[in-house]
Amino acid sequence: MLSPSPISLLCALLLCLPLAIIFTITTPLNNITPTHVLNRSSDIRSNPISIFPPPTNHSIQQKHSKEHPSTESSSAVLLHEEVDDNLLFQEAAKVNSIPQPVTAPKKLAFMFLTTTPLPFAPLWELFFNNTPKNLYNIYIHADPRFNYTPPFQGVFAVRVIPSKPTRRHSPTLAAAGRRLLARALLHDKLNYMFALLSPSCIPLHSFSFTYRVLIKSKKSFIEILGNESWAYGRWAARGEHAMLPEVKFEDFRIGSQFFVIKRKHARIIVRDKKLWSKFKLPCLEASTCYPEEHYFSTLLNMVDPQGCVPTTLTHVNWKGSHGGHPRTYTASEVGPELMLTLRSTRPRYGDEGINGSDLSVAKRYDPFLFARKFSPDSLRPLMNISTDFIFED
Repeated sequence: MLSPSPISLLCALLLCLPLAIIFTITTPLNNITPTHVLNRSSDIRSNPISIFPPPTNHSIQQKHSKEHPSTESSSAVLLHEEVDDNLLFQEAAKVNSIPQPVTAPKKLAFMFLTTTPLPFAPLWELFFNNTPKNLYNIYIHADPRFNYTPPFQGVFAVRVIPSKPTRRHSPTLAAAGRRLLARALLHDKLNYMFALLSPSCIPLHSFSFTYRVLIKSKKSFIEILGNESWAYGRWAARGEHAMLPEVKFEDFRIGSQFFVIKRKHARIIVRDKKLWSKFKLPCLEASTCYPEEHYFSTLLNMVDPQGCVPTTLTHVNWKGSHGGHPRTYTASEVGPELMLTLRSTRPRYGDEGINGSDLSVAKRYDPFLFARKFSPDSLRPLMNISTDFIFED
Protein backbone atom coordinates (compact mmCIF):
# COMPACT_ATOMS: atom_id res chain seq x y z
CA MET A 1 0.00 0.00 0.00
CA LEU A 2 1.32 3.44 -0.94
CA SER A 3 2.04 5.84 1.89
CA PRO A 4 0.19 9.19 1.62
CA SER A 5 2.33 12.05 0.43
CA PRO A 6 2.71 15.24 2.50
CA ILE A 7 0.72 17.12 -0.14
CA SER A 8 -2.25 14.73 0.09
CA LEU A 9 -2.24 14.96 3.91
CA LEU A 10 -2.29 18.74 3.75
CA CYS A 11 -5.24 18.69 1.34
CA ALA A 12 -7.19 16.35 3.64
CA LEU A 13 -6.54 18.65 6.60
CA LEU A 14 -7.76 21.69 4.72
CA LEU A 15 -10.95 19.82 3.71
CA CYS A 16 -11.72 18.81 7.34
CA LEU A 17 -11.06 22.22 8.88
CA PRO A 18 -14.42 23.80 7.89
CA LEU A 19 -16.32 20.80 9.31
CA ALA A 20 -14.47 21.14 12.63
CA ILE A 21 -15.37 24.83 12.81
CA ILE A 22 -19.04 24.12 12.07
CA PHE A 23 -19.16 21.34 14.68
CA THR A 24 -17.60 23.62 17.33
CA ILE A 25 -20.11 26.41 16.67
CA THR A 26 -23.18 24.17 16.67
CA THR A 27 -22.29 21.98 19.65
CA PRO A 28 -24.69 22.89 22.56
CA LEU A 29 -22.88 24.69 25.34
CA ASN A 30 -24.76 22.76 27.98
CA ASN A 31 -22.62 19.73 27.19
CA ILE A 32 -19.57 21.60 28.44
CA THR A 33 -18.86 21.59 32.16
CA PRO A 34 -17.77 25.02 33.44
CA THR A 35 -14.50 25.24 35.33
CA HIS A 36 -16.18 26.43 38.54
CA VAL A 37 -18.46 23.38 38.49
CA LEU A 38 -15.52 21.02 38.05
CA ASN A 39 -13.73 22.67 40.94
CA ARG A 40 -16.81 22.43 43.14
CA SER A 41 -17.33 18.75 42.29
CA SER A 42 -13.70 18.05 43.14
CA ASP A 43 -14.15 19.71 46.51
CA ILE A 44 -17.19 17.54 47.22
CA ARG A 45 -15.39 14.33 46.30
CA SER A 46 -12.54 15.19 48.68
CA ASN A 47 -15.00 16.03 51.46
CA PRO A 48 -16.17 12.95 53.40
CA ILE A 49 -19.62 14.49 53.81
CA SER A 50 -22.16 13.13 51.33
CA ILE A 51 -24.49 15.90 50.28
CA PHE A 52 -28.18 14.96 50.32
CA PRO A 53 -30.02 16.52 47.37
CA PRO A 54 -31.84 19.69 48.43
CA PRO A 55 -35.47 20.28 47.41
CA THR A 56 -36.13 20.73 43.70
CA ASN A 57 -39.15 22.97 44.09
CA HIS A 58 -39.70 24.97 40.92
CA SER A 59 -39.57 28.36 42.58
CA ILE A 60 -36.28 27.49 44.30
CA GLN A 61 -34.88 26.29 40.98
CA GLN A 62 -36.01 29.49 39.31
CA LYS A 63 -34.35 31.65 41.96
CA HIS A 64 -31.08 29.77 41.66
CA SER A 65 -31.11 29.85 37.88
CA LYS A 66 -31.14 33.65 38.13
CA GLU A 67 -28.60 33.95 40.91
CA HIS A 68 -26.28 31.22 39.65
CA PRO A 69 -26.48 31.14 35.83
CA SER A 70 -24.91 27.88 34.79
CA THR A 71 -25.04 25.32 32.03
CA GLU A 72 -25.99 22.67 34.58
CA SER A 73 -29.62 21.91 35.30
CA SER A 74 -31.12 23.67 38.31
CA SER A 75 -31.33 20.42 40.28
CA ALA A 76 -27.63 19.75 39.68
CA VAL A 77 -26.71 23.22 40.93
CA LEU A 78 -28.88 22.70 43.98
CA LEU A 79 -27.07 19.46 44.70
CA HIS A 80 -23.90 21.39 45.48
CA GLU A 81 -25.11 24.74 46.81
CA GLU A 82 -27.08 25.76 49.85
CA VAL A 83 -30.51 27.31 49.64
CA ASP A 84 -31.11 30.44 51.68
CA ASP A 85 -32.81 29.44 54.94
CA ASN A 86 -35.68 31.90 54.54
CA LEU A 87 -36.48 30.49 51.11
CA LEU A 88 -36.07 26.93 52.39
CA PHE A 89 -38.55 27.47 55.23
CA GLN A 90 -40.94 29.32 52.93
CA GLU A 91 -41.06 26.40 50.51
CA ALA A 92 -41.28 23.77 53.26
CA ALA A 93 -44.26 25.59 54.80
CA LYS A 94 -46.14 25.17 51.52
CA VAL A 95 -45.86 21.39 51.50
CA ASN A 96 -49.21 19.73 51.99
CA SER A 97 -50.00 17.12 54.59
CA ILE A 98 -49.79 13.43 53.74
CA PRO A 99 -52.10 12.93 50.74
CA GLN A 100 -55.42 11.22 51.41
CA PRO A 101 -56.26 8.47 50.99
CA VAL A 102 -52.85 7.13 51.97
CA THR A 103 -51.75 4.65 49.33
CA ALA A 104 -48.31 4.00 50.82
CA PRO A 105 -47.13 3.44 54.40
CA LYS A 106 -46.33 6.44 56.56
CA LYS A 107 -42.65 7.00 57.25
CA LEU A 108 -40.49 7.92 60.20
CA ALA A 109 -37.90 10.65 59.63
CA PHE A 110 -34.75 10.11 61.73
CA MET A 111 -32.88 13.42 61.95
CA PHE A 112 -29.34 13.39 63.38
CA LEU A 113 -27.75 16.66 64.50
CA THR A 114 -24.00 16.12 64.83
CA THR A 115 -20.51 17.60 64.72
CA THR A 116 -18.77 14.21 64.70
CA PRO A 117 -18.89 10.92 62.78
CA LEU A 118 -21.75 8.92 64.28
CA PRO A 119 -20.06 6.75 66.94
CA PHE A 120 -23.01 4.34 67.13
CA ALA A 121 -23.52 3.92 63.39
CA PRO A 122 -22.99 0.11 63.62
CA LEU A 123 -25.74 -0.12 66.25
CA TRP A 124 -28.10 1.95 64.10
CA GLU A 125 -27.22 -0.29 61.15
CA LEU A 126 -28.58 -3.22 63.15
CA PHE A 127 -31.63 -1.15 64.05
CA PHE A 128 -32.42 -0.51 60.37
CA ASN A 129 -31.30 -3.97 59.21
CA ASN A 130 -33.90 -5.76 57.06
CA THR A 131 -36.30 -2.84 57.49
CA PRO A 132 -38.20 -1.94 54.31
CA LYS A 133 -36.82 1.35 53.00
CA ASN A 134 -40.33 2.63 52.40
CA LEU A 135 -40.86 2.95 56.17
CA TYR A 136 -38.18 5.51 57.03
CA ASN A 137 -35.84 8.28 55.90
CA ILE A 138 -32.58 9.47 57.45
CA TYR A 139 -31.29 13.05 57.48
CA ILE A 140 -28.03 14.35 58.95
CA HIS A 141 -27.10 17.93 59.80
CA ALA A 142 -23.30 17.90 60.02
CA ASP A 143 -21.39 21.07 60.94
CA PRO A 144 -19.22 21.69 57.84
CA ARG A 145 -16.27 22.92 59.92
CA PHE A 146 -15.47 19.43 61.21
CA ASN A 147 -13.75 16.44 59.69
CA TYR A 148 -16.01 13.40 59.32
CA THR A 149 -13.54 10.54 59.18
CA PRO A 150 -14.56 7.85 58.64
CA PRO A 151 -17.22 9.25 56.32
CA PHE A 152 -20.90 8.47 56.70
CA GLN A 153 -21.49 5.02 55.23
CA GLY A 154 -24.13 2.32 54.99
CA VAL A 155 -27.62 3.62 55.75
CA PHE A 156 -26.08 7.03 56.49
CA ALA A 157 -24.40 7.45 53.10
CA VAL A 158 -25.67 10.42 51.05
CA ARG A 159 -27.94 11.50 53.92
CA VAL A 160 -26.25 14.79 54.87
CA ILE A 161 -28.29 17.89 54.11
CA PRO A 162 -26.64 21.25 53.32
CA SER A 163 -25.57 22.24 56.83
CA LYS A 164 -24.27 25.31 58.64
CA PRO A 165 -22.00 25.78 61.66
CA THR A 166 -23.57 25.19 65.07
CA ARG A 167 -22.47 26.44 68.46
CA ARG A 168 -23.76 25.95 71.96
CA HIS A 169 -25.27 28.98 73.73
CA SER A 170 -26.52 30.36 70.41
CA PRO A 171 -29.57 30.03 68.15
CA THR A 172 -27.61 27.85 65.70
CA LEU A 173 -28.68 24.50 67.18
CA ALA A 174 -32.36 25.46 66.99
CA ALA A 175 -31.79 26.71 63.44
CA ALA A 176 -30.24 23.35 62.54
CA GLY A 177 -33.32 21.58 63.89
CA ARG A 178 -35.56 23.76 61.76
CA ARG A 179 -33.33 23.10 58.74
CA LEU A 180 -33.66 19.34 59.23
CA LEU A 181 -37.43 19.59 59.50
CA ALA A 182 -37.65 21.69 56.33
CA ARG A 183 -35.53 19.29 54.30
CA ALA A 184 -37.48 16.28 55.54
CA LEU A 185 -40.81 17.95 54.72
CA LEU A 186 -39.70 18.83 51.21
CA HIS A 187 -38.03 15.51 50.54
CA ASP A 188 -40.89 13.11 51.22
CA LYS A 189 -44.59 13.80 51.69
CA LEU A 190 -44.96 10.46 53.44
CA ASN A 191 -42.77 11.50 56.39
CA TYR A 192 -45.26 11.37 59.25
CA MET A 193 -43.21 11.60 62.47
CA PHE A 194 -39.91 13.47 62.82
CA ALA A 195 -37.40 12.34 65.48
CA LEU A 196 -34.49 14.63 66.36
CA LEU A 197 -31.48 12.68 67.65
CA SER A 198 -27.93 13.36 68.80
CA PRO A 199 -24.79 11.37 67.92
CA SER A 200 -24.74 10.05 71.49
CA CYS A 201 -28.27 8.62 71.16
CA ILE A 202 -28.94 4.90 70.93
CA PRO A 203 -32.18 3.03 70.12
CA LEU A 204 -33.73 1.11 73.02
CA HIS A 205 -36.08 -1.06 71.00
CA SER A 206 -36.35 -2.68 67.59
CA PHE A 207 -37.39 -0.67 64.56
CA SER A 208 -40.71 -2.51 64.35
CA PHE A 209 -41.55 -1.64 67.97
CA THR A 210 -40.49 2.00 67.48
CA TYR A 211 -42.50 2.25 64.28
CA ARG A 212 -45.67 0.83 65.88
CA VAL A 213 -45.49 3.24 68.83
CA LEU A 214 -44.96 6.36 66.73
CA ILE A 215 -47.17 5.69 63.73
CA LYS A 216 -50.22 4.99 65.87
CA SER A 217 -49.73 8.22 67.85
CA LYS A 218 -52.03 11.13 67.10
CA LYS A 219 -49.86 13.52 69.08
CA SER A 220 -46.30 14.80 69.14
CA PHE A 221 -43.89 13.98 71.95
CA ILE A 222 -42.05 17.09 73.14
CA GLU A 223 -41.08 18.00 76.69
CA ILE A 224 -42.89 21.15 77.88
CA LEU A 225 -41.97 22.54 81.32
CA GLY A 226 -43.38 25.76 82.72
CA ASN A 227 -42.37 25.90 86.36
CA GLU A 228 -38.60 25.53 86.34
CA SER A 229 -36.88 27.73 88.92
CA TRP A 230 -34.38 29.11 86.39
CA ALA A 231 -36.99 29.95 83.73
CA TYR A 232 -36.89 33.73 84.16
CA GLY A 233 -33.14 33.92 83.66
CA ARG A 234 -33.44 32.01 80.41
CA TRP A 235 -36.39 34.09 79.21
CA ALA A 236 -34.45 37.31 79.91
CA ALA A 237 -31.17 36.03 78.42
CA ARG A 238 -31.45 38.48 75.49
CA GLY A 239 -32.47 41.40 77.66
CA GLU A 240 -35.22 41.99 80.20
CA HIS A 241 -37.78 43.04 77.60
CA ALA A 242 -36.28 41.57 74.43
CA MET A 243 -38.85 38.77 74.09
CA LEU A 244 -41.84 41.08 74.34
CA PRO A 245 -44.50 41.31 73.07
CA GLU A 246 -44.30 38.05 71.11
CA VAL A 247 -43.21 35.83 74.02
CA LYS A 248 -44.49 36.80 77.43
CA PHE A 249 -42.79 35.19 80.41
CA GLU A 250 -45.95 33.27 81.30
CA ASP A 251 -45.85 31.69 77.82
CA PHE A 252 -42.18 30.72 78.00
CA ARG A 253 -41.45 26.98 78.22
CA ILE A 254 -38.41 24.75 78.64
CA GLY A 255 -37.84 21.23 77.35
CA SER A 256 -35.40 18.73 75.93
CA GLN A 257 -34.21 19.62 72.44
CA PHE A 258 -34.78 16.01 71.36
CA PHE A 259 -38.37 15.49 70.29
CA VAL A 260 -40.57 13.35 68.06
CA ILE A 261 -43.21 15.48 66.36
CA LYS A 262 -45.97 15.02 63.83
CA ARG A 263 -45.94 16.45 60.32
CA LYS A 264 -48.50 19.07 61.33
CA HIS A 265 -46.17 20.47 63.98
CA ALA A 266 -43.13 20.27 61.72
CA ARG A 267 -44.97 22.54 59.30
CA ILE A 268 -45.88 24.93 62.11
CA ILE A 269 -42.21 25.21 63.09
CA VAL A 270 -40.86 25.91 59.60
CA ARG A 271 -43.70 28.36 58.93
CA ASP A 272 -43.13 30.36 62.10
CA LYS A 273 -41.56 33.79 61.80
CA LYS A 274 -43.08 35.55 64.78
CA LEU A 275 -41.48 33.62 67.64
CA TRP A 276 -38.33 32.79 65.73
CA SER A 277 -37.66 36.52 65.30
CA LYS A 278 -37.15 36.59 69.07
CA PHE A 279 -35.44 33.27 69.74
CA LYS A 280 -32.84 33.87 67.02
CA LEU A 281 -31.59 37.02 68.78
CA PRO A 282 -28.14 36.73 70.35
CA CYS A 283 -28.02 36.31 74.12
CA LEU A 284 -26.36 38.73 76.51
CA GLU A 285 -25.56 35.95 78.96
CA ALA A 286 -24.24 32.69 77.47
CA SER A 287 -24.78 30.60 80.60
CA THR A 288 -28.57 30.97 80.30
CA CYS A 289 -28.79 30.78 76.51
CA TYR A 290 -30.28 27.52 75.24
CA PRO A 291 -32.72 28.39 72.40
CA GLU A 292 -32.88 24.73 71.31
CA GLU A 293 -34.40 23.91 74.72
CA HIS A 294 -36.90 26.79 74.64
CA TYR A 295 -38.05 27.61 71.13
CA PHE A 296 -39.77 24.38 70.07
CA SER A 297 -41.49 23.79 73.41
CA THR A 298 -42.69 27.40 73.66
CA LEU A 299 -43.99 27.53 70.09
CA LEU A 300 -45.95 24.27 70.14
CA ASN A 301 -47.33 24.97 73.62
CA MET A 302 -48.62 28.36 72.42
CA VAL A 303 -50.06 27.03 69.15
CA ASP A 304 -51.31 23.50 69.89
CA PRO A 305 -50.77 22.29 73.49
CA GLN A 306 -53.53 19.68 73.19
CA GLY A 307 -51.76 18.14 70.22
CA CYS A 308 -48.62 17.42 72.25
CA VAL A 309 -47.73 14.84 74.87
CA PRO A 310 -45.46 16.99 77.12
CA THR A 311 -42.57 14.58 77.37
CA THR A 312 -39.50 13.40 75.51
CA LEU A 313 -39.08 9.80 74.39
CA THR A 314 -35.28 10.11 74.68
CA HIS A 315 -34.15 9.01 78.14
CA VAL A 316 -31.50 11.15 79.82
CA ASN A 317 -29.99 11.05 83.30
CA TRP A 318 -29.41 14.45 84.90
CA LYS A 319 -28.03 12.99 88.13
CA GLY A 320 -24.35 13.78 88.14
CA SER A 321 -24.66 16.23 85.25
CA HIS A 322 -21.71 18.49 84.50
CA GLY A 323 -21.55 21.87 82.75
CA GLY A 324 -25.12 21.65 81.52
CA HIS A 325 -24.51 18.18 80.08
CA PRO A 326 -26.32 15.09 81.37
CA ARG A 327 -24.52 12.07 82.72
CA THR A 328 -22.56 10.05 80.16
CA TYR A 329 -22.79 6.26 80.43
CA THR A 330 -19.44 4.52 79.97
CA ALA A 331 -18.62 1.06 78.66
CA SER A 332 -18.34 -0.42 82.17
CA GLU A 333 -21.96 0.54 82.92
CA VAL A 334 -23.51 -0.95 79.80
CA GLY A 335 -25.34 -4.22 80.29
CA PRO A 336 -28.81 -5.80 80.38
CA GLU A 337 -29.56 -4.26 83.79
CA LEU A 338 -29.02 -0.70 82.51
CA MET A 339 -31.09 -1.40 79.40
CA LEU A 340 -33.95 -2.76 81.50
CA THR A 341 -33.87 0.35 83.67
CA LEU A 342 -33.91 2.71 80.69
CA ARG A 343 -36.74 0.82 79.00
CA SER A 344 -38.92 0.53 82.10
CA THR A 345 -38.59 4.05 83.49
CA ARG A 346 -41.71 6.17 83.19
CA PRO A 347 -41.20 9.52 81.40
CA ARG A 348 -41.81 12.81 83.15
CA TYR A 349 -44.89 14.51 81.75
CA GLY A 350 -44.68 18.29 81.88
CA ASP A 351 -44.58 19.70 85.39
CA GLU A 352 -46.42 16.77 86.90
CA GLY A 353 -43.42 15.13 88.55
CA ILE A 354 -44.42 11.50 88.90
CA ASN A 355 -48.14 11.64 89.58
CA GLY A 356 -49.57 14.78 88.06
CA SER A 357 -53.11 16.06 88.21
CA ASP A 358 -53.43 16.51 84.44
CA LEU A 359 -55.80 13.70 83.49
CA SER A 360 -54.55 13.71 79.90
CA VAL A 361 -51.16 12.40 81.02
CA ALA A 362 -51.69 11.07 84.54
CA LYS A 363 -52.27 7.52 83.32
CA ARG A 364 -49.82 7.56 80.42
CA TYR A 365 -46.81 5.30 80.43
CA ASP A 366 -45.12 5.81 77.09
CA PRO A 367 -41.94 3.80 76.53
CA PHE A 368 -38.63 5.53 76.06
CA LEU A 369 -37.54 4.75 72.50
CA PHE A 370 -34.05 6.28 72.62
CA ALA A 371 -31.46 7.11 75.27
CA ARG A 372 -28.41 9.35 75.70
CA LYS A 373 -25.61 10.08 76.48
CA PHE A 374 -23.31 7.15 75.83
CA SER A 375 -19.55 7.36 75.46
CA PRO A 376 -18.10 6.09 72.16
CA ASP A 377 -16.27 3.27 73.97
CA SER A 378 -19.63 1.78 75.00
CA LEU A 379 -20.29 0.69 71.40
CA ARG A 380 -18.76 -2.75 71.86
CA PRO A 381 -20.79 -3.80 74.92
CA LEU A 382 -23.91 -2.36 73.28
CA MET A 383 -23.26 -4.44 70.18
CA ASN A 384 -22.69 -7.52 72.34
CA ILE A 385 -26.16 -7.30 73.88
CA SER A 386 -28.03 -5.76 70.94
CA THR A 387 -29.15 -8.95 69.19
CA ASP A 388 -30.27 -10.77 72.33
CA PHE A 389 -31.61 -7.83 74.27
CA ILE A 390 -32.14 -4.45 72.63
CA PHE A 391 -33.74 -5.55 69.37
CA GLU A 392 -35.60 -8.68 70.39
CA ASP A 393 -39.06 -7.05 70.69
